[in-house]
Amino acid sequence: MSPTTGKRPAPALPERKKMSNVKFSLIIVAVFVVAVGGLFAMTRFGGDSADNPAEAASIATRDNSHRLSSPPGATVNFVEFLDFECEACGAVYPAIEQLREQYGDRVNFVVRYFPVPSHFNAERSARAVEAAAQQGKFEPMYKMMYDTQKEWGEQQVPLDGRFRGYAQQLGLDMARFDRVYNDPATLERVKADREDGLALGVEGTPTFFVNGQKLEPRSFDDLTKALDDALAAS
Repeated sequence: MSPTTGKRPAPALPERKKMSNVKFSLIIVAVFVVAVGGLFAMTRFGGDSADNPAEAASIATRDNSHRLSSPPGATVNFVEFLDFECEACGAVYPAIEQLREQYGDRVNFVVRYFPVPSHFNAERSARAVEAAAQQGKFEPMYKMMYDTQKEWGEQQVPLDGRFRGYAQQLGLDMARFDRVYNDPATLERVKADREDGLALGVEGTPTFFVNGQKLEPRSFDDLTKALDDALAAS
């Protein structure tokens, strides 16, 4: 992995490094190896998407979908279906941040929840992020989950208190956070994202779409090429 270049990250966040094609490819290989070993169910890339591109695009990005970037006039949507407990999602997180640095002024970066049933706290972490989103703190909590994933991932006990602690660190209104976190409507919001993913043929995480077209990236360049092609066609 090459040294950090470009803008310095915010002080509260760990230093991000750019991801090489080799690193990205190794992550994907590791995902397949782990899946074959049966340690992480439903964790892979690629698959079939809806036959109708326009329909797929409308399902992949809903009006209420959370956006990490939404530049004026942008017509290209990069969508990730993710699970905050998924190690592969955490591993490619720096690559997604790198894509945002390169394309965030031209591309909508959209996040959809897809908690994997075998991950004990995946649904809880998604609810915590959604509760933070209701106070305008989607991105800070999104980053918090990945920055701390090694501390809480793969545990087989409820971690509601830990996620509540993250909300406190972000300075959220805790009474409101608790109310939204425990609201059945929040769980339904998370499930709705997952159902959209299933409708699009998502089988695991992370899974990426550009304007409704499911990607099967083998390198970081595959992601940039997909975005470049979509921008050229828009």
